[in-house]
Order: sequence, then structure tokens, then C-alpha cells
Amino acid sequence: MKLLLTSSGINNSSIHNVLVSLLGKPITECNALFIPTAIHPFPGGAYFAHQAICGNVKSPLVQLGWKSVGVLELTALPGIDKKAWVSSVEEADALLVWGGDPVYLAYWMRQSGLADLFPSLPRDLVYVGVSAGSMAVSSFFGETYRNPPNGINSVHSSEAMVFDTPQGEISRQFVTAQGAGLVDFALIPHFDNNEHPDACGTNAEKWAAKLPVPVYAIDDNTAIKVTDGAVEVVSEGNWKLFNT
Repeated sequence: MKLLLTSSGINNSSIHNVLVSLLGKPITECNALFIPTAIHPFPGGAYFAHQAICGNVKSPLVQLGWKSVGVLELTALPGIDKKAWVSSVEEADALLVWGGDPVYLAYWMRQSGLADLFPSLPRDLVYVGVSAGSMAVSSFFGETYRNPPNGINSVHSSEAMVFDTPQGEISRQFVTAQGAGLVDFALIPHFDNNEHPDACGTNAEKWAAKLPVPVYAIDDNTAIKVTDGAVEVVSEGNWKLFNT
């Protein structure tokens, strides 16, 4: 399986060209499965999942002109015979994994059986992650929360962290978790985006320092391409590698 890990979707021609290259054929000839699972823990998650499925979002992904797009909801899979959904994953050209809560997504990747399926999937399948969808494939990653979801502290390690903002300091809970283990580095998406102050400037460095693996901080015009273990940064924006 090949990976294209983005902060905010297929936002520029460089990332788009890499996607087509990984697919090995035009997007119009490819079948995709869209995974909205990570968005559900947020207020209005059901609405935002529908908007993403319909392509009514700023981050281009579902609306790229795929031959067909199906929806794979991970929370439904434990109650379904694997014969009903595994073949759909195996026959897809691309898995499109949406953003939201990466800890929740990583949990359901394991609970659903999808994480166990990853090693046996076809080599030409392309995993395309957006934000949380990119973070959750790491062996080990971290995320910050204003209010961690109920029960999260009983499953994952967490601590309070103070980040700097133009308005002063903010305290957030920093949570570390086990991901799907497809890559041996972690990601911080939305690097230097003012809407994500914990991922800006020295805050990203504080975040990365809490993780025992290399950490790529990438902005919304940057992606990480991974093929056969080789890592390549594709960028028309800003990015930084920590913990090398």
C-alpha cells in the first residue's frame, strides 16, 4: 500500500500530480472508498460527515472526479461479516480517510479490523489521509485537546501542556496514542495555521518534543508521500522535521 498523507487534502497541483502518479492512472478511472469516522466525536459530526461525503468542503478530496466513491464507516464494521466489506477495500484504488479526532480514528481502525487488514492489502492501493486521517497511521502519535473525550485518559497517556498564542498562554491536554503502525514517524498537521495555534511556531516544537519518533509538521500545502518505506515531502508551502 502507498500513502499520501496531507494536512488538508489535495490543495495544490504538486500534491494532485503525486496522487495521480501513485494511482498510476487518471483519477476518473479510479474507485475510492471514503472513511468519515474521525469527524463523529465533534459537535455536528454527522452534518460535517455528510458535507465531506458530498464534497461540500474546502479541502478537495471526494470531489476530485473519481470513477466511483463508496462510504466505509469503521464504527459499523465490527457488527458486519467481513465478507461484506473486505472485498470492497481490496478492490478499491484509493482509501480517502477524513480528518477529525485521530485518537478516535486509530481506535476504530483497530476495533473494525481495518488495521489488521492493512498489511495484506494490494501494493497499488493508495491511502490518502487528511489531518487526523494522516496522523492515525503512525505507530505512535500525539494530539492536543481542550477537553479530551470521556474515557480517553483511561486508555492513553495524557498531560497538561501550555502553548503560546498572540493573546497569551493556553493550556491543553496533550494525549499520546498508538496508531495503525504504517509509518515510523508522527505528523503535526496545519503547521503555522492561525486557527491551530498549538501547531504554530515553537508550539509545534513543544508538541514534537513529547514524541519519541521523528515528527513532520506540515502546513495545508504540504503532503508526505510514502512508497515502500521511502519518505518524500511534497510541498508548495512550509514544513519542518523534528527529532531527527
